[in-house]
Amino acid sequence: MFFIMGISQKEKKLNFNQLIPCRCCGKYGRIDVFMTYTYFMFFFIPIFRWNKQYYARMNCCGCVAELSAELGKAIERGETAELNPDSLDFGNGENPVKYCSNCGFTTTEDYRFCPKCGRQME
Repeated sequence: MFFIMGISQKEKKLNFNQLIPCRCCGKYGRIDVFMTYTYFMFFFIPIFRWNKQYYARMNCCGCVAELSAELGKAIERGETAELNPDSLDFGNGENPVKYCSNCGFTTTEDYRFCPKCGRQME
């Protein structure tokens, strides 16, 4: 008898739509809110999740800001309809959170290439 199990990371786009002027590039852009998490799977069925983190990413230039867990959970439940752009810290144009435009992998590590698909990180 053998067991198939493993641990992996996943990114889920949350249902959120807001148009604001971007503080990084100056263009109008939409805020996309994502939740990243690590999960344990048993026979390819996700059993439980942990290490949830929430991010807001501008679709115009890709700048990413981390959201608090309380605000992220409220957006996930559909309770919050609007974000305050002044409260988002995009790091003054510096992008502390890198993401892969090919597969959507998000990380705070300083990878040059995506560990999931091998493409160059933005």
